[in-house]
Amino acid sequence: MALITDIPENHRLSSQALIEFVNRLEQLQLEVNSFVLLQDGKATAQFWRPPYRRDTPQLLFSLSKSFTAIAVGIASDEGFLNLDDPVISFFPDQCPDVISPNLAKMTVHHLLSMNAGHHDNIYDQVAKEQDWVTAYLALDVEHEPGTHYRYSTHSTYMLSAIIKQATGQDMMDYLMPRLFEPLGIQHPVWETCPLGITAGGMGLSMTTEDIAKFGLMLANRGVYAGKRVVSERFLELATTEQSDNRAGAVRIDSAQGYGYQFHICRRGCYRGDGGFGQLCFVAPKENIVIAATSSFKSMQPLQTLLDLIYAYIIDRLDSGVSYNPQTHAELQHRLAHLRSRVPAPQPVPVRLPLVHASRYLMDDNPRGLRTVAFYLKEAQQLELVMTYADEPDHVLPFDYTGPMHTQDVFHKDLALHRQEVVTYAVWQNENTLQLTLFYIETPYVVTYMMTFLDGGGMDLEFHINVSMNIAGYRVRGRLAN
Repeated sequence: MALITDIPENHRLSSQALIEFVNRLEQLQLEVNSFVLLQDGKATAQFWRPPYRRDTPQLLFSLSKSFTAIAVGIASDEGFLNLDDPVISFFPDQCPDVISPNLAKMTVHHLLSMNAGHHDNIYDQVAKEQDWVTAYLALDVEHEPGTHYRYSTHSTYMLSAIIKQATGQDMMDYLMPRLFEPLGIQHPVWETCPLGITAGGMGLSMTTEDIAKFGLMLANRGVYAGKRVVSERFLELATTEQSDNRAGAVRIDSAQGYGYQFHICRRGCYRGDGGFGQLCFVAPKENIVIAATSSFKSMQPLQTLLDLIYAYIIDRLDSGVSYNPQTHAELQHRLAHLRSRVPAPQPVPVRLPLVHASRYLMDDNPRGLRTVAFYLKEAQQLELVMTYADEPDHVLPFDYTGPMHTQDVFHKDLALHRQEVVTYAVWQNENTLQLTLFYIETPYVVTYMMTFLDGGGMDLEFHINVSMNIAGYRVRGRLAN
């Protein structure tokens, strides 16, 4: 449900400007799932597009990196480490037998600023191993650290591993009393590497409002609710250019320099962001913070979103603003009725295939799906049971009249996790059933199109809206009973 809170009569951005901003989001069909705008520390516009909800945690993907940077800043403030400490000094038992000159020169600063010296993307080389630290340190370091920008998720992971070595605590435990609890972030969840170390560069989940709190702390120069969280000295380094990321960049706000796990943007702004459009945007001069979660198929729509933020929010501040109750009410109504992507309920055809207690044996397929079974529970309700080769059975309820909320095991960033899913069932015609699943803790929306064939067969098409490693497929099944 859309919500607007704490709009003072002298707020600096007109409701009309926000209406135009939302209209452009809709016209461009930008898949922004949630949005929070803070002006001068107050939430002046918020929405959660159904079925996403205010209280649901969201997977941040690489926006996690910005939180890791603040962890390093806190650890530096507390004297556990220095930014010029050599990386190898923290891992004497995991270094290669021969330490190259470039590896020896690599410091915490270089990890933070994404110029550790690797020429190519090293993600797959590290992720396939059990011990990520040893795998990282064994890689060739082709460039002298500090001379070559290369965005690297596992460089951020190394910062998490360093915090564990320096403080004696896993980074998640270290941050709870120092960052999460002071900000009122109650239930953050962070995925780990195979050895149980907080992943650092990915895998953090929290609500959109929690992202906004983090942004507010940044905008307040490291202070939240009167308590200092991280030093202003570290934030100055983190949010100013430390690496030149302009070579090969195609998006203007990704070619303004890179700080410490923050992207520098135009006009003194900066952001943390993550795959598929997760965003924490800070405009310090304007005292604006924007948190958003999205389901973008690429990062180009994120640039489009940033362009809209500049055009309709940053550039419209203080432009003859006067409080207009009618326009304010119109904005509230507009946000409350944003276009939803959920399937509309459809009448159930009179003639349907026999689906009660029917079980299909599936041909070989990329997901290892072995059987699909259907059970009618009530007149308008259906239960789906899917059996996989290497996963627990997936038991999913559906209702032809509207959404159902349940739990299912599905991917997040690194691994399978039990999480909330909202399900929808629609008969497209007498032979084709569409099942849609919104895994609302992530951007993932899964669609199964099931076409029942004469003679007892079924064609199943699996589609996912966005993914880094899950592909769609089509498979045939045959009736087993």
